[in-house]
Amino acid sequence: MAIDYTSAPIALSQGGPQAPRPQFFCDEVGRREFVCGGGASVLSVILATLLGGSKPVRAEAVTGSLPELDRVAVRIVIDSYQFAVAPSRKLPNLDVQHFGWGLSDKPPRRTLVSEFGLAMQVESRRGDETRNILVDFGFTPEALLNNANLLGIDPAAIDALVLSHGHQDHFGGLVGFLQAHSGKLKPKLPLFVGGEGCFCAREWTAPPVRGSFGVIDRKALEAADVAVTVAERPALIVDHAMVTGQIGQKTFEKVLSPSAMTIGFDRGVGCYPERLSEAERGAPVVPDQFQHEIATAFNLKGRGLVVLTSCSHRGVVNAIRQAQAAFGVERIHVVIGGFHLAPYQEDYVRDTVKALQEIDPTYVIPLHCTGEPFYEIARAAMPTKLVRAYTGTRLVFEP
Repeated sequence: MAIDYTSAPIALSQGGPQAPRPQFFCDEVGRREFVCGGGASVLSVILATLLGGSKPVRAEAVTGSLPELDRVAVRIVIDSYQFAVAPSRKLPNLDVQHFGWGLSDKPPRRTLVSEFGLAMQVESRRGDETRNILVDFGFTPEALLNNANLLGIDPAAIDALVLSHGHQDHFGGLVGFLQAHSGKLKPKLPLFVGGEGCFCAREWTAPPVRGSFGVIDRKALEAADVAVTVAERPALIVDHAMVTGQIGQKTFEKVLSPSAMTIGFDRGVGCYPERLSEAERGAPVVPDQFQHEIATAFNLKGRGLVVLTSCSHRGVVNAIRQAQAAFGVERIHVVIGGFHLAPYQEDYVRDTVKALQEIDPTYVIPLHCTGEPFYEIARAAMPTKLVRAYTGTRLVFEP
């Protein structure tokens, strides 16, 4: 596993109330080798252990004009639920293909699994070039593997992986997917993340229940021959897609912090304090401000950006504005993903709908953590723009 840390970190304000300190990870490790603070003296040892002497992978910076694509097809591999009898339909420049049932000529044994998580597969086309990218990986490997198989996703055709942020409902299926397809995936398959914070251990501190919210097994990534690439700034993915880099906060949107990060590294898991911002590494456990969160975007010929927000902890409008500024494309064709509005009051949701109306995308497709209040308000405010998608839905965007 090779990691690139060549981009300078973007300093963002942490703000917000301090969450009660959860008792986990650092406390459980006690006085073992765990690094729960700074310490440049251990950095060389850590990096030597992690990188194994391999050359770091550098995210390819966006330069010049962005590639214009002839088609972008987004498959919802995992979302919160599936509506098997929803009819497919055609809209201007959009083909909405719902999956239905996992049926064959034999009695049914399996169908799609929905869970509170998100995973998307994107196939883009430019001329005779085709690229396949997986964006996020759901809560469990069982759901990801089941659905990817039923949906006919070929692991050998995957060109890149993108992890939007370090929450279990987005990375939970990753390692299991890599292990199940060992030997089938392309060598040095790039995995784009937005920063070191993606790898911190996390505790869920918000209602309705508190507890461990997972940590990525970095040794398993190394064993899978994945090339982890940190894209703190805008970067190009396999010549077709772009990641926004870390998302700044420039609008009215506020971060709610439902989780806490433990700062430190031990035996293959955790995050290195030296690679975090000063605000993040100020204490062993800090409220999560998602400074490492990224969005993914595609430039559809003649239509504008297709923006996959994933979870929008830092705000769906902030994510869109980041994509516009990063890639120099003002027109937004579609915004799709979780908008993380379920925990907010109705007035805040209305402000978000109003801001989206001002941006004026052709389509708005809410998923995952968006919440039903947004859908109800948006349906009244912009009925021709709102599109409903579920686990298994394929959305084909063409000029």
